[in-house]
Amino acid sequence: MSIHGPIVAGTDTRYLAQYLDALSLIERLHRLLLDVIKDEFERLGVLEINAVQALLLFNIGENEVTAGELKSRGYYQGSNVSYNLKKLVEMGYMHHQRSEIDRRSVRVRLTDKGRHIRDVVGGLFERHSAGLEERAILSLDGIDEVNTSLKRVERFWTDQIRYIY
Repeated sequence: MSIHGPIVAGTDTRYLAQYLDALSLIERLHRLLLDVIKDEFERLGVLEINAVQALLLFNIGENEVTAGELKSRGYYQGSNVSYNLKKLVEMGYMHHQRSEIDRRSVRVRLTDKGRHIRDVVGGLFERHSAGLEERAILSLDGIDEVNTSLKRVERFWTDQIRYIY
């Protein structure tokens, strides 16, 4: 926000300030999620895989996907998906196979080792879910409202990328 007032004429500065706070919070929460996953793996002595890779394995689950599908389905938002896929294959967390139809396309799926990591992350998320509910930090209606609001922002940003107002 400009020190001289709103960036866009007519913008409510209070709304803009809240929007900027929300953006900052979303960014911090993502980094914190990665730290929480990292801490869980350090506690378990799993040191060869990083939090981004673990989250990627969790999001793939039982699906068999291409690298392109990882981004389009929202499983992976990073810019270095090819690097992480290569490392996960090398470390034995994923199988990869060239498509019979399009030899340029590679499909990936989890190995038993990858499914174990997926289950560890899933267990962590289940414990967090139970803790949030038990401590009344966020009710079912509250989390539904958060999700609905974040989906609206996601749609708005997607429309901005496609130049639709």
